[in-house]
Amino acid sequence: MIRRVLDSLYEAAGYLAALFLIGIGVTIVVQVVARTMSVTVDSTEAAGLCLAAATFFGLAHTFRHGAHVRITLVVSHLPAGPKRVFEVFNCLVAGAAVCFLAWHVIELTFQSYSYNDVSPGLLAMPFWIPQAGVSVGVVLFAVAILDDLVQVLRGNVPSYDSDTHPEDSHAE
Repeated sequence: MIRRVLDSLYEAAGYLAALFLIGIGVTIVVQVVARTMSVTVDSTEAAGLCLAAATFFGLAHTFRHGAHVRITLVVSHLPAGPKRVFEVFNCLVAGAAVCFLAWHVIELTFQSYSYNDVSPGLLAMPFWIPQAGVSVGVVLFAVAILDDLVQVLRGNVPSYDSDTHPEDSHAE
């Protein structure tokens, strides 16, 4: 059951990332169309907010599907035992780094909320709104890494090396 919930969260984050990518396209199209009608629309800020959300919501999904860039030249030639130790080490280091990042991004979000920080552009959007999306994306990424750590500790292949996603075949 936990596996289904986590996989559903990772998939939902991937769909949210895709929606925010569409949001970037829509804001740019609106700006172009408005300019043809001699109306100035500043879409830079909205597109930037969509970019931040798309980037961070996409992290967990791409990690689970093995789409992050990995250098496997050495790891692919290791025997099973040392390779497992290396994968545990990688997951521990990555998990610690991303958890550290998540902690500070969440802290920044709360600070922006408490200080009522707003963006300096035309939208004057409270900063905590896009930062909340970044926080959720980074937390999901941390969960995905720790999820793989548990899988490797159990003796399973990490999700980014498994063939559970044949539609995502890629060369290493």
